[in-house]
Amino acid sequence: MGALPNPIQMEAKRELPDYLPARMVNEYAYCPRLFFYEWVEGLFEESVDTVEGAIQHARVDAKATELPKAEELPQNIHSRSVTLSSERLRVIAKMDLVEVRDGVVTPVDYKHGHPREGVEGLELWPADRAQLGVQGIVLRENGYRCEEGIAYYRKTGQRVRVRFDEAEIAETEALILEAWGAAEMGEIPPPLVDSPKCPGCSLVGICLPDETWRVMAEEAEEAQQLTLFDLPRRKPVKRAVRPMTTARSELRPLYLNTQGVRVGKSGAVLQVKEKDKLLQEVRIGEICQVNLMGNIQITTQAVQVLCAAEVPVCYFSMGGWFYGITLGFNTKNVFLRRSQFRLSEQEPFARKIAQRLVAGKIRNQRTLLQRNHVEPDRKVLAGMKEMAERAEGAASLEQLLGIEGAAARMYFGEFWGMMKPDEEAGAEGLAFEMNGRNRRPPRDPVNAMLSLGYSLLAKDLTVACYAVGFDPYVGFYHQPRFGRPALALDLMEPFRALIVDSAVLTAVNTGMVTPRDFVRAGGAVAMTASGRKAFFRAYEMRMDTLVTHPLFEYRVSYRRLLEIQTRLLARVLEGEIAEYPVFTTR
Repeated sequence: MGALPNPIQMEAKRELPDYLPARMVNEYAYCPRLFFYEWVEGLFEESVDTVEGAIQHARVDAKATELPKAEELPQNIHSRSVTLSSERLRVIAKMDLVEVRDGVVTPVDYKHGHPREGVEGLELWPADRAQLGVQGIVLRENGYRCEEGIAYYRKTGQRVRVRFDEAEIAETEALILEAWGAAEMGEIPPPLVDSPKCPGCSLVGICLPDETWRVMAEEAEEAQQLTLFDLPRRKPVKRAVRPMTTARSELRPLYLNTQGVRVGKSGAVLQVKEKDKLLQEVRIGEICQVNLMGNIQITTQAVQVLCAAEVPVCYFSMGGWFYGITLGFNTKNVFLRRSQFRLSEQEPFARKIAQRLVAGKIRNQRTLLQRNHVEPDRKVLAGMKEMAERAEGAASLEQLLGIEGAAARMYFGEFWGMMKPDEEAGAEGLAFEMNGRNRRPPRDPVNAMLSLGYSLLAKDLTVACYAVGFDPYVGFYHQPRFGRPALALDLMEPFRALIVDSAVLTAVNTGMVTPRDFVRAGGAVAMTASGRKAFFRAYEMRMDTLVTHPLFEYRVSYRRLLEIQTRLLARVLEGEIAEYPVFTTR
């Protein structure tokens, strides 16, 4: 698949706000890509610096005082939290402080960090200078006499000045026009290259600058493979990928499995009660999900505070069927979804994505057999290798479904050889026997765990889809069906064996789950509450396991990896990279 036209450019012209904030001019000067994410796509992530900066500005805003009109201005006055705009340039500025001395106004902008050390002493950072320049422009256009601006850096307690001469104003106006042009064009700017700004950026996990450049370099190298008649060409530079994304999240999912309990909230704490008895308290700031398994009630107040904190609430049947999700307004990237809807209808594009996903799934299943089977059948391994190669050249989605099914029968036919349960633990209850894959309902303990695990993984990838800005119900391989998160199921294909199947093997082979944790009802097998609790632990242990990314060569947990891979798919839809780099392990 060759380079795609940028889908964002193909959309109708975006409707932008009436005014460009001075803070966004600051962001554009700092990094045009950061500006695009925050202002055009509405994406934002908190960091220590942004939280501390917000607290400091809240203190200033709490002491807001009005700035008199230019013709009524006294000789000396201090006004706080002043907002003015320029109709000519369509910019608006909220100024922390405006000092008036002898009729001359000077904006003072509070900054969290420290000033820059220049050749001639302390100076403003270029982005801070641009923001003050906008403030100077709007003050002048509202009739005030303004000759300079001041940045107050809290870390060092120093004030640094910038003169609003003709060159400074012209540079600021040019920057404003550039920012408007970038927003109206609708094409996301490329990532910075090896920039020292990236590690401290709160959006680095969304932007993935080094990862994007690395994938682009890999694609350029593949495109320049020599034939007999090619002349030698310069190899594209493969930059090292800095591990700027944290390996693990400090937040953990909350699973509630006891039937009949009720979830409420007290302040920023969730309270789990059985009638009037308090069973558990959990701080909302320490969790990334709330998973309700079966007959569990949650109050409106608890749902509201979880939505405000962008913590999704996921609903399952008692048997583990994933019903749905509740979350707040944290999916603002409507432009990515428009591209998703359009490209999902283009069969060649959808087929190419599906080919890579299915081939990756088969290769990961084969790797799991090689790692864990007592004596893997060589014919099965050879057959699965052939199926993976055939998947990459499948002529249609229907043919791809057939290839995937054939590979799955080979794989699950050998699954029993990876299980080494404790025979003594199976003295009571159902034995760990498996005769291929079965579901709806599962007819043996292993398939019961697989079904539950796939529901959990579908839930986690549904959450990832919403976080990135996708609609999880519109896929490329799995076709739309009422109530089915098709894109989440697409993305989970390569991870089924690596996460769920591995968690099942761990649960069985270490005795975390025993045959006594299952019950039979008619022809179906279900897990007991204690069995589900034990399996949740095995699943989360696997999600927390660190794995080396084969392309980026850094280590991250599987939970973090799911988000990275989802964001890489977004890069394909946005036209930044041509191929989806499916995750396969060695």
